[in-house]
Amino acid sequence: MKDLVIVGGGPGGYTAAIRARQLGMETALIEKDHLGGTCLNRGCIPTKTYCQNAAVLRHIHNSQEFNIEVGQVRFDMAGARQRKDNVVTRLVSGVEKLLKDHGVEKIKGRAVLLDKNTVLVDGQIIQTRNLLIATGSIHALPPLPVLDPEMVVNSDQLLELIEVPARLAIIGGGVVGLEFAGIFSAFGSQVTVLEYQPELLPAMDLELGKRLRVFMKKQKIIIHTGTVVERIESPYSPWQVTATGKYGAIHVQADRVLIATGRKAYTDGLNLHQLGIVTDDRGFIRVDRHMATNIEGVYAIGDVTGGAMLAHAASAEGVAAVENMAGIMATVPYHAIPACVFTSPEIASVGLSEEEAKSGRIAFRTGKCQFAGNGKALAMGEPDGMIKVLADQEDSIIGVHIIGPHASDLIMEGTLLVQNRMKVHEVAGIIHPHPTLSEALLEAVLDVKGEAIHLSPPRR
Repeated sequence: MKDLVIVGGGPGGYTAAIRARQLGMETALIEKDHLGGTCLNRGCIPTKTYCQNAAVLRHIHNSQEFNIEVGQVRFDMAGARQRKDNVVTRLVSGVEKLLKDHGVEKIKGRAVLLDKNTVLVDGQIIQTRNLLIATGSIHALPPLPVLDPEMVVNSDQLLELIEVPARLAIIGGGVVGLEFAGIFSAFGSQVTVLEYQPELLPAMDLELGKRLRVFMKKQKIIIHTGTVVERIESPYSPWQVTATGKYGAIHVQADRVLIATGRKAYTDGLNLHQLGIVTDDRGFIRVDRHMATNIEGVYAIGDVTGGAMLAHAASAEGVAAVENMAGIMATVPYHAIPACVFTSPEIASVGLSEEEAKSGRIAFRTGKCQFAGNGKALAMGEPDGMIKVLADQEDSIIGVHIIGPHASDLIMEGTLLVQNRMKVHEVAGIIHPHPTLSEALLEAVLDVKGEAIHLSPPRR
């Protein structure tokens, strides 16, 4: 009899397994594929490896700004894929070692839940006191006829290319679509993005998407928002995406078409309904603030619950779930989960957006600082973007939104401010080192009250 059986070895599952062992629980982790889940194998890590390839290419092409002459540049897509695979393999091996060192029993196979205390894995019966479902999500494809699955691909398949497509059409202007747009534009593709919503990154503060559109156009990425894709066909040698936009019909020719329109819960074969586990109308498992389902002793975390579909959110939920099993009351600070988008420039956000604050009828003030006035950003040759801070009527910081260099690193300070509900005056007294990008965050906080030192006062 195990204390805990975890189904799914992604960031949420393996983190929960390690925390369970730290708390003295006999734990088994079931994974049908490679450890690390989508994040390590087909998501966060592979794409960020390619993002670094893209960043190096951009630096080379912009080298004249730094008085460096570079000769002919050749990009090896097959080599980049091999490097990506090497990074993934190294990290997956690291996870395997961690689980082994912590004494987690790893079982490879497909799990079927027979009841809340019994799991079947390829003929093997495992008994457990607690059960944690961490099976993640899969691609949610739109109802479009796909004539050739090798040409119309999802993000998993795009990661396996060994040649750069001359023309890449991307259906979906969310995080996944835009990261690949920046990557393959740097690799040499002519990229076109088609997004159904009026703005890019519709789930984030809308100002970020509006500004990103400008920067992506500078990279010669074609953007169509407010667009409905109708069909993908191949009447001639290239593929053609036909859509309807604000100004009529749109026809995009492409050598590859990426479908990046969201994800859905992966629960196939688990037997949820027979156990009576409640899901919502989209198939995501419902949980309470302790990550417990409606069945005693059964918990769920990560993408399969339909919350913040982020690896670090799943990890936090995994820790909370296990601690609650062990009698330690734990919750996840959902008001302060940061999100990052690895475009060029990067985007990062935490807390409430302007739109969320308005819809919640929360009175707020904003402060902003442009990176164009930041010494470190100018020295780096990356002056595009800004930091925006939201504070409520009590001067508590409720949101931080960044588009610009190293946004994914800077957002950690913003997360601390939002999670701890720090006041504007408290942050104003924190000395930030010079010259650094973090000074822009301080200036944005000061600007909430019109007290920024390096911003001109508003005209009266």
